[in-house]
Amino acid sequence: YALYMFPPGFVESSCRSRIFWMKLNKLLLQGKFFQLEINDPYAGPVLLDEKLASRCGYVLSEDVWGNPVFRASVLGCHVTNEADELFSLTVNIKVSSFSSMRSAVTYTYPMYCSYSSWASREIVCEENYMEVSVKTDVPAVSNDYTVAWMSALPETQNVAYQLWQLMFVSPSGRKRITVSDAAKLGYSFNNTLSRVYLRAPYHSNESDFSVVSGVNMNMVTSTSMYRQRWLLLLIDTTVSCPVDGISFTDTTLTWTVPSVIPTLVVQESTFLSKNILMGVDGRVIVNLEEKNYLLEHNKTHIKITIPIGAGGGKLKSSVSGGVYGVIYSIDLFLEHTWTDADWQTTKYTVVKSITTPFMPQIPTVINNTLPEERLFNVAFGHFLPDVSLVAIAIGNVPFTLREAQHHGFKIYETPFSNGTKGFILEVSFDDLYVLKEYVNRNETKYTLLVNYTISVGAEMTLYYHSAEVECVVADIELPEAVGYCDEENLYLAIPLFGLHQYWNLYLGDKLLNRHVALINGYLAATNSTHLILQIPLFAVGVIYEEVSFQKIKARFDVALRKVRTMETLQMFSISCSFNSPAFISKLHNGSINKKICDSFLEFITNSLIFSVCHPDGTIMISAQMKTVPAIDMSKTKLRDSSCKPRDYNEGHAFFKFHVTTCGTSVRFEGDHIIYENEISYEKELLPGQSISTITRDPDYRLTVLCYYRAKETLVLGAFASDPSTSPPFGSGTMVPRSNIAVHRRVRQALNVVSRVSKDESFMEFYEPNMAILKRPVEPVFIEVELKDESPNTDLCLENCWVTRSLDFNSTPRWNITVDG
Repeated sequence: YALYMFPPGFVESSCRSRIFWMKLNKLLLQGKFFQLEINDPYAGPVLLDEKLASRCGYVLSEDVWGNPVFRASVLGCHVTNEADELFSLTVNIKVSSFSSMRSAVTYTYPMYCSYSSWASREIVCEENYMEVSVKTDVPAVSNDYTVAWMSALPETQNVAYQLWQLMFVSPSGRKRITVSDAAKLGYSFNNTLSRVYLRAPYHSNESDFSVVSGVNMNMVTSTSMYRQRWLLLLIDTTVSCPVDGISFTDTTLTWTVPSVIPTLVVQESTFLSKNILMGVDGRVIVNLEEKNYLLEHNKTHIKITIPIGAGGGKLKSSVSGGVYGVIYSIDLFLEHTWTDADWQTTKYTVVKSITTPFMPQIPTVINNTLPEERLFNVAFGHFLPDVSLVAIAIGNVPFTLREAQHHGFKIYETPFSNGTKGFILEVSFDDLYVLKEYVNRNETKYTLLVNYTISVGAEMTLYYHSAEVECVVADIELPEAVGYCDEENLYLAIPLFGLHQYWNLYLGDKLLNRHVALINGYLAATNSTHLILQIPLFAVGVIYEEVSFQKIKARFDVALRKVRTMETLQMFSISCSFNSPAFISKLHNGSINKKICDSFLEFITNSLIFSVCHPDGTIMISAQMKTVPAIDMSKTKLRDSSCKPRDYNEGHAFFKFHVTTCGTSVRFEGDHIIYENEISYEKELLPGQSISTITRDPDYRLTVLCYYRAKETLVLGAFASDPSTSPPFGSGTMVPRSNIAVHRRVRQALNVVSRVSKDESFMEFYEPNMAILKRPVEPVFIEVELKDESPNTDLCLENCWVTRSLDFNSTPRWNITVDG
């Protein structure tokens, strides 16, 4: 072999409780392969494999940090022994860049161990073997008693002369074999200057299981026999080791070992525990409290409790089934020394490497967002140091860390107090990939969708975790409208910000756009900041709060509604008072263009009367009655004599009423609806000078007409619905009621009754206000009857529909008939 000098820090070794310990630095073995050879002083190097290890007292494993560890008993096969006190072992460490180990570099490493404080019996329970060694300095037996003794022990009569033999006792019976045959079965037996030892693998054919204080024990019951001349040497080489005793909770692991093992202590009454030590990684822990370790023992158990994550062990990140979690590992050993009448002193050592099951640790997303800075601040953790962030996706757009930093995202690690770490992500509310949604009255909901990709453990397993962080900020200012008036118009100035993005303007239930403004006679203009609406006094949508000969008080309302939900957030209103005499004078003089108001009907002949027919069905009339002698204007009336003037003076009377009141009649001409009423004066008898009475003309009257397009204005307001809404599949409920089949504006003028028949015979009807269940495919038989006997009135069924409530104007609605 070509021998090389060790790289600094490559090998660390020690002698711990009669065991050689050697550790290799994993950092110097990265990307390489290695093998161990045991240097036999006589036969040369022997390759270490599993079978050799368990038979010869060797262990090759890893510590919790992943460093290769080699352990060897001082009674191992190739150990040089000087007087059972000084021991040496040489190991070859072969390192290669190839799995075939070609071109390997060989490092030769000798180890030395001094151990002289042997107990009468010493037992070692290693990961892959059990070992018992006992002293052989027993007194010689006198020849006078040899014959009697031999006859008493017939099994020993067949022991070969000057050869060691082993007798195993197992559930299958007794088996006596030579040492050489035992070696073929995986056992190792030998004697030194003052000791005999037996090494056995776990779970051999000659072993047995027993349960001691709830712990499963693997046990080999054997006697080592040697005969020479008058000496017969029988040595109990029974060994028993625990194979479980490990339990876990969410926060701790517990290792339990029996205090008294019956197969090792025959006379339990003489048992006395002397000393109990525990250690981590081969080193005895003196101050257990500092490490938060707990060592307890009683007559039946020795129990070691370790907090998961405690020092001396290692937490390791892992991914199982797409779930992130941790695994905790720790290398423990226990040394129990006791005495009993049979063995004087026994030193019992157990070496145990413990690893917890996979423990899921769902990462948490901590929202430290700063609304006042308009900045998402999201912490993602908690992770062990063996985890790294490799990529993120914002709003499903992937970024490497470098791309994310270049885009403007801030990403950095942060330590936590418990030794874990997290990853901080900072993203501006105004970033392109942040979702924004207008909510409530003046708030924006910002949503950050983030997907993390992290690399876990030395294996660099990828783990993915998604999170959604929201923040609602009141950062939208609701617009405030400014209103003013001139002599003929009302004005509203509304800020443009957010219009059509968050809000829309509505006039009643109609979206106020440029087309609606145009057909209603409004003038709409915009500058860089505001929408300015000019509304003529008698335009559609103007509400007249007060009308008299002195003034006209008018109001115009526009609703600010959310684009998506149609929720009304604010009403913009302008209310002004106009001088009635001046305005009427302009009307009579024609100085106001009739086109400024679509709802002006006409000027009545000779300017004796003017009327305004408002789109909401309100009619206003200013009547001038020049009679000789003058009449009392307070006694004028409409068809319904209870409808008197709202205001009057010596020569004028002012009426205001709705088309459904005061006896107003309705008729259809082409595509128009015409409402008609008349102003009249009651009969009056006046005293005369020569004749007893004079009778004034009783038929004095003025007729008032209002024209409406049949499918606009009044009809549109009455039949508001969403024609695109489809009827639901299933069944519905119909509630028949008297006087609901005709428009409510006509209901007070005409006596109309509707009923629902049970079948096509129209002989039997459902009771009013009774819920009727009908499927969509079933016919509905409806009867509408006009009770009035007026010959000038016709009954036409135009539209019939179903709604979800008794409200005449509720939506959605589903049509039964349209246009008759």
